[in-house]
Amino acid sequence: QVQVVESGGGLVQAGGSLRLSCAASGSIFSINTMGWYRQAPGKQRELVATITSGETTNYADSVKGRFTISIDNAKSTVYLQMNSLKPEDTAVYYCNADGWLYREGRKNYWGQGIQVTVSS
Repeated sequence: QVQVVESGGGLVQAGGSLRLSCAASGSIFSINTMGWYRQAPGKQRELVATITSGETTNYADSVKGRFTISIDNAKSTVYLQMNSLKPEDTAVYYCNADGWLYREGRKNYWGQGIQVTVSS
């Protein structure tokens, strides 16, 4: 199986920056897409950004120009650089890994989530 582990969250003031990391490890896993989603209290989980193994990116309109997603395929790790943070970015951020697991086929995994809090 594959474990997806996020790191790098925390508390930051509005206008500040944070960098999230997410590593997929375990069994032989060929990444198709990795991405970040977030869920604020009382709201549904929403897409933040995704990136393919070929480094094609997709961003939510609310984070375009402020957040940058990148991937290290050799390490099966995805990063989310978050700049100019706003209080409305406060949420639990979840990492998602989609790909092909050796001898198992197409699989999709979620991390446990990491808290990002932006104070005003």
